[in-house]
Amino acid sequence: MKPAFTLITSVILVTTVVAQPTQKVVADKIVGNVGDKIILRSDVYNDIDDRRRRGEPLPENADCFVMEQKLTLKALVLQAEKDSLKIEDDEIEALLDNQVRGFIRMYGSKEAVEDISGRTIYQLKEDMRKLFTEMKLAERVQYKIVENVRITPLEVKDYFLKKDQSNLPFYESQLVIGEIVVNPKASHELEVLCHEDVSDFKKQVEAGTQKFEILARLYSDDLETKDKGGYLFINRTEKNWGPSFVKEQAFINNTFRLKEGQVSPVFKTKAGYHIIQMVSRAGDDAVIRHILRTPKITDAEINESITKLDSAWAKLIAGTTTFGEAVAKYSEDENTKYNGGYLQNAEGTPFMDITQLDKELVELLAKSNIQAGQYSKPTAFTNENGKRAVRIVYLKTRTAPHRENLKDDYDQLAREALAIKKQKAVEAWFATRIPKYYIMIDQDFKSCTTLKNWIRYASTGNN
Repeated sequence: MKPAFTLITSVILVTTVVAQPTQKVVADKIVGNVGDKIILRSDVYNDIDDRRRRGEPLPENADCFVMEQKLTLKALVLQAEKDSLKIEDDEIEALLDNQVRGFIRMYGSKEAVEDISGRTIYQLKEDMRKLFTEMKLAERVQYKIVENVRITPLEVKDYFLKKDQSNLPFYESQLVIGEIVVNPKASHELEVLCHEDVSDFKKQVEAGTQKFEILARLYSDDLETKDKGGYLFINRTEKNWGPSFVKEQAFINNTFRLKEGQVSPVFKTKAGYHIIQMVSRAGDDAVIRHILRTPKITDAEINESITKLDSAWAKLIAGTTTFGEAVAKYSEDENTKYNGGYLQNAEGTPFMDITQLDKELVELLAKSNIQAGQYSKPTAFTNENGKRAVRIVYLKTRTAPHRENLKDDYDQLAREALAIKKQKAVEAWFATRIPKYYIMIDQDFKSCTTLKNWIRYASTGNN
């Protein structure tokens, strides 16, 4: 049997997207059982087809690989039922809604999703409901198995020493970087100019002299939607995706009071001035077009923000305030303010390599020669939204390029060692549970060497 913890994780990740709209064409029969939980032939081969359509790499024996994942999932679901674990309907409904929104973003509209799948949104959600419920139950059991697994410094050291010391990985320099960011406010004159621009766009659309999407492509400052004619899908309750301005109440309110085809009044968010045109709406979901105009920031506003941060920089250098205190008091960056001011990588840790930093930050570190524990002076830069801002950069730590070692890479080694310990805990759990379940595996899969532990107990018909 493959390492079970890795396998379970794969099941959870894959099944969140496996219900991508497709037409099932594989003839069905039951090819597996774990207790009273069945696996259909179509479950296996449609899963493989979906992965191929998404361009995912598959092993040579893809059918065996997917079958093992299905058996693992069913065993976890069966255990969840034995443990009387429950998933609230609201939680599953939220997952289904999020998946449907993902489909709509992928294909452009609710109608397109229904056309491609040959099913209504309601039918799609019902088709996915059992799968998502099983997924969450399996996730809950997995958590129970490993929730008390801990790692000690001695175990981390032992894990490191068991590695091939002549073939340890080489790491480039890693940095832990914090920022204190101030967003300059545009002048009143430029604010008025932006408001007038957007008001004029509204008049042109309502007079029928210009199409909304053409004006968006020509003039919108929202780079994510500009080339799509301002097209955007939003949900009234969703807070975890989309541009930051769609989460503001002004944007939500102005969207959901519109009827189809109607254009909103000009309104303001932190990003600038907007108008919205409603394309279609279904409950809390809306498909819209929008135009954003952001007031330009001049050197005068930049210099004013630099002056504002100069006092924070002086206190940091003097040691009369801490970095965390300065972040809480001065920083206006929503991406870092609430995690202590530190940048984070895709894994949610603060360890960044140089390729993960924006170009201006790399240049600043090189030119100012900041050492670990030091702060840059307040410096202007262009943020990820294309707006000018000012920041103080704090280089907390910086490792030199090095071979893996306990001193520099303890946190990474601890994560690896803990993952292996959890994996072994799940393997031990499966070793005791599989013999207790009724297991049936179809003859078509009896040649799968990766299923040997499952097949061994399937042949005895144990309960």
